[in-house]
Amino acid sequence: MAAAPCCLKMMSMADTRLLEEFDRRMKEILARSPAADLEKNLRALLQSAFSRLDLVTREEFDVQREVLARTRAKLAELEAKLAELESKSKVESRKSE
Repeated sequence: MAAAPCCLKMMSMADTRLLEEFDRRMKEILARSPAADLEKNLRALLQSAFSRLDLVTREEFDVQREVLARTRAKLAELEAKLAELESKSKVESRKSE
């Protein structure tokens, strides 16, 4: 025999309350446990280590990557221009011989 829809809703609400209560109690237990202190100490240790490193933010990295891409494009353009000028110079020096 199947349960009535209203009974299913009540069971669902009871299950939800039970899970919420379980979640709340687990958070309380973990907050008082050595694991919480361990996490705080580990975070402090990592922050200290990272502060000593010469790290940049993602935004700064992306800006520098764009600058490098533009610089490489400009360098390629100048190399092509130089090659063109060198070839013209060779042609002109052959004409004067």
